[in-house]
Parts: sequence; structure tokens; C-alpha cells
Amino acid sequence: MTALSLSNCRILLVEDEYLLAAELRDELQDAGATVVGPAASLSKALTLIEGTKRIDGAVLDVNLRGETAFPAAAILQERKVPTLFVSGYDPKAIPQRFEHTPHCEKPVAVRRVIETLIRTMQRT
Repeated sequence: MTALSLSNCRILLVEDEYLLAAELRDELQDAGATVVGPAASLSKALTLIEGTKRIDGAVLDVNLRGETAFPAAAILQERKVPTLFVSGYDPKAIPQRFEHTPHCEKPVAVRRVIETLIRTMQRT
């Protein structure tokens, strides 16, 4: 169990790598979060965003089976949901619109993702 707390937070998880998604889901839950997802595709992510009244934070893989998660990130940005990108892409590949969105490069330690997400959420 992690000492980091996301108690009472609803976290959207968008990740198409099954093992990483499962590990992130488990660790987010251990930190107290209610996980929305995981979504393995852009369409599933958009459906979850549309159908979920409250999202307190989001972890988005940039590349979802050949599609980018940027349309989902744009909606979350409009809703002022703290978001974190997790990706194997160089940060320079992230559109300028999201230049201030934190980014963890793969391979990444799950604990680092959670720590970065908590810091991101605390800033808002």
C-alpha cells in the first residue's frame, strides 16, 4: 500500500497496454482513488469522459493503438481537470496547447506516475 493519498478522488485512466493499465489501476486504488476506466482506446476514453459527472484527475497514454489521446485531453483541459500524459514519445511531440501538462516518459515507475499526478492535482 502506498502512503500517497488520492482518497475520494475519481481518476480517469486511459492506457492501452494491458499490464501497465492493470498496474496503474491497482496502485491508484491503493492510493484511495476510484478509477474511471481503464480505457484502451480514444473512443472509450471519450465515452467515459462524457458519461462521468466528476473526474478529479486523469492519466492519459498519448498513443492509443495509433490514435492520440489529445482530443480527450482537450476536453479535460476545458473542464479544468488536472491531467498527466504517460508516453514513450519525446515531450517535444506533445502539441503546444498541452505544453504545461506534466509528462512521464515510458518506461515509467508507477509510483512516479502517482506522485506526479498528486502534485499536478495539488496545483489546481
